[in-house]
Amino acid sequence: MSAEIIVIEAIGWAAAATILAAYVLLSMGRLEARGYLYQWMNVVGAGGFIINSGYNGAIPSAVLNVIWAGMGLFTLWSVWRARQAARAILP
Repeated sequence: MSAEIIVIEAIGWAAAATILAAYVLLSMGRLEARGYLYQWMNVVGAGGFIINSGYNGAIPSAVLNVIWAGMGLFTLWSVWRARQAARAILP
């Protein structure tokens, strides 16, 4: 097994662990769905799956994870905007 394949597989396993950890922490009430950490964990995990899936030719999985990462980035942006708006209202 080449070093390239080992790196791609390590990225895939790290992505799986990151997304699983995010879900477990969310389910346990340790993270908030609209919290920065949960969303960043999903974006980073999806990015790892995009790399792994794309390399392995699993195009449906890669596309799903592009959408998943996009949803996470959109949520991060909307949470940031909401927090900025709330700060503008405060004296």
